[in-house]
Amino acid sequence: MIGKAAHALVIAPHPDDAEIGAGGTVARWTARGRRVVLALVTSGEKGTSDPGVRPEDLGARREGEQRAAARVLGVDQVVFLRYPDQGVEDTPELRKDIVRLIRAHRPRVVVTSDPYRRYLWHRDHRIVGQVVLDAVFPFARDPLAYPDLLDEGLAPHKVEEVWCWGAEEPNHRVDVAGTFAVKIAALRCHRSQIEGLGVPDLEETLRRMCREAAEGTPFDLAEAFHRAVVQP
Repeated sequence: MIGKAAHALVIAPHPDDAEIGAGGTVARWTARGRRVVLALVTSGEKGTSDPGVRPEDLGARREGEQRAAARVLGVDQVVFLRYPDQGVEDTPELRKDIVRLIRAHRPRVVVTSDPYRRYLWHRDHRIVGQVVLDAVFPFARDPLAYPDLLDEGLAPHKVEEVWCWGAEEPNHRVDVAGTFAVKIAALRCHRSQIEGLGVPDLEETLRRMCREAAEGTPFDLAEAFHRAVVQP
């Protein structure tokens, strides 16, 4: 369904990924009245160390946690695509679903996970990042790509920028000192994950990460991205 155009469309592999990678940035946008839509490729139904948990139960719980986190961040809408956790593949079907989201919400910025991080990076993160980049350019832009989407009323849309979190070589940093508390509050909604992380002090761990991201800038706390301007 086509609604008001979004400033940003955030596309994450699993619940809690967006809060870790871009929660402060999203909160900064929404505090300024900018519309942000969040899409989850999977529901994170395998994100546990407990072999006795049923994936369908965990997936439902994590979707509820994600909705709660989105409310904390001020996100306008949450979409669940429900592709299999730990089983995301670069397929025409997934690419078309991402193109549909881009055309429906017409964001200026698309935010996702960096597909080019080399070592110890979740495969779903790599695949989602790559599919999103391909969907942004050229598929969402070109009218003859997925022409049946035109029949759904989804006209081509040109995204202006893509921001990727988790990049080994970030080139853009956002000051999140004023929204760090919101980032932490949103992340705490993901109780199924926090309880199993084994991190003694989640807030201090994230604060240290944001301090490191802010190095070389005038900011105290930052989130770092690789920012790419989409070619004409």
